[in-house]
Amino acid sequence: MGSATRTGIAIGAVLALTWILFGFWAFVFVGVAMAIGALIGRIVEGKLDPSALVGALRGKRSSS
Repeated sequence: MGSATRTGIAIGAVLALTWILFGFWAFVFVGVAMAIGALIGRIVEGKLDPSALVGALRGKRSSS
């Protein structure tokens, strides 16, 4: 089993347990927090350009 598969299983388990123990809105909050954390991690690693992300969110097309 690869690292990505194990990570996916762990994320799924955390989200499922959150939903079961705390309800739907806690599940949504944890999911959003995980997504924000992943974005921040990719920016810190240099795998995501924040200015390109902002441009994409504003609907601007890249020049490539």
